Amino acid sequence: MGKYYIASCVFTAQFPALSERICAFVRDRYGLSVVRCCTPRYKVREFEEKMPAGSARDRWRALPESADFQAGDEIVSLCHNCNNVIEESCPGTRVRSLWELLDEDGTLEFPDHGGETVTVQDCWRSRDREREQRAVRSLLKNMGFEYRETVPSFAETDFCGVSLYRPQPPRNPALAPRHYADGAAGLFQPHTPEEQRALMEAYCRRYTTHKVVCYCHYCLEGLLLGGVEGIHLAHLLFPAG
Repeated sequence: MGKYYIASCVFTAQFPALSERICAFVRDRYGLSVVRCCTPRYKVREFEEKMPAGSARDRWRALPESADFQAGDEIVSLCHNCNNVIEESCPGTRVRSLWELLDEDGTLEFPDHGGETVTVQDCWRSRDREREQRAVRSLLKNMGFEYRETVPSFAETDFCGVSLYRPQPPRNPALAPRHYADGAAGLFQPHTPEEQRALMEAYCRRYTTHKVVCYCHYCLEGLLLGGVEGIHLAHLLFPAG
């Protein structure tokens, strides 16, 4: 039985240093084998070139592209696309979010944010993952945050930044049709950049706190475009220095 951590091509391209901290942590603490992507040979050269030249790109190239995931394997990722693709295309695997893994640890020490109030934003791509959603809130409490809910939230959430307002990669509905075809009626239609910004600004007006914590890189993109101080949960759990 294999135990894997999928680093996520998109997340790592956006946050290479943060991703490396997480990869090193899950290797050392949990003995997980780190791979790049949920899908073999998926845009390999394209994502290599998106990594900053130098050590970050070298570290990325040293990782296996993916793995031959089998029934009984445990797969962990912070990428909802990766988790959904593995869950639907590799039956019998155990798929969990990074947040569930950390929340179940029981011995981790967390930074203390002293009761600061934030809003928590759920992601449409993980709308059917209540255990992940509960783990996110538990981690926020462990870090000393008070949090407010967004309406709608949990299974009813309809937010994933502007990613729902532009065409999706053909890979996603092909490998995970339950998530990205059957459950995506009316979504992933093209919108202009101006329309996308207006949609995000309108959505972000519902928040009542200055900071909004999300756990999806697409959600973060949308929050920042909408004009709020969006923070990815990974930045809070794995701060630099």
